[in-house]
Amino acid sequence: MDEVSLGVPQPIIDSLPEDGTASAQDMQRAVQGLEARLNRAIREAEDDAEAAGFALDVIEHLEDRASTYDSFVPELRAWGQSPIYAIAWRNLQADLVEQLYDHEALAERLDRERNARMVEDGIRLSDMYDDE
Repeated sequence: MDEVSLGVPQPIIDSLPEDGTASAQDMQRAVQGLEARLNRAIREAEDDAEAAGFALDVIEHLEDRASTYDSFVPELRAWGQSPIYAIAWRNLQADLVEQLYDHEALAERLDRERNARMVEDGIRLSDMYDDE
């Protein structure tokens, strides 16, 4: 499997206040670290399925973090604080998931791995929809 390339989208950086330079640098360092860990796992994986499993773990982590940042937004607003940093970090997490799915070979494997995990957990697609 080919290595992945990730980045911080310019619109997210542009959404930060003028004093957000440190946050933009933090985001770039976080993305570089994530990219390095993913690529190391891809290189060291015995097969594409193992690499996709690690990438899916990363995606699930990113989705959890996006949800956490999203829950900060109303709380910050309730306290009269600007939620712009929480929104920017939430958007970054969601964008990174999208970037991973943009890698064609990885996206196909991710879908297979996600489906395998759902079946392994005993969840069927029909269980996800209420017919009532």
